[in-house]
Amino acid sequence: MPGMKLYCSLWVRGMSVCGLLLLGLLVAGCRSSSDEIMFSDMPNGPGAINGTPSANGNGPDAARFHVGDTIVVTLSGVPVDIPPHQEPIKEDGTITMPDIGKVQAAGKTAGELQNAIHDLYVPRYYTHITVTVNIGDRVYYVSGEVKTPGRLVYVGQTTVNQAITSAGDFTDFANHKNVTLIRVNGDRMKINVDRVRNGRAEDPAVYPGDQIIVPRRIW
Repeated sequence: MPGMKLYCSLWVRGMSVCGLLLLGLLVAGCRSSSDEIMFSDMPNGPGAINGTPSANGNGPDAARFHVGDTIVVTLSGVPVDIPPHQEPIKEDGTITMPDIGKVQAAGKTAGELQNAIHDLYVPRYYTHITVTVNIGDRVYYVSGEVKTPGRLVYVGQTTVNQAITSAGDFTDFANHKNVTLIRVNGDRMKINVDRVRNGRAEDPAVYPGDQIIVPRRIW
């Protein structure tokens, strides 16, 4: 019958539309679930930023000591007053403390160095001690035939050539080929800066406490 055929046709079309709507809802639900995972704000979940410093300052991004840094160590809470110990970190990365001798300092944070020194004193020498570690000024020195000689603040990885440039570069009377780098431990190194600038020689690193001396040429 024509009426029955029309009804059946409309019913089939309606079911098809419902099926398409249901499929769309299922796909949207899957995408929503995926987005929730992608933008998860869980500390260790996807998208989380690693390397955040920890509350005690010993995280991977915490400031670490370098060769040449001046360390000030204060010991308190002991029967006899002990004066603060101040010393630049030596080339081998250590400082030398009273009684306990050499302590590795380079590469450590202030908190890590405090713990290391504490454990070397307690319980061998004291039953209780409070260790406080601070850092002095991080500087190096450029003297001689540069335009602005003096003390420069060490702000990060620096080389001899960069240090000379930071000091205003050479004067007209500078001997470029016989620059002296003096390490904190007294070691000396002669550098031909012309060869460095031409790419024919290495550019030595400069550390806090180092001295760079630029002599005057004879002629």
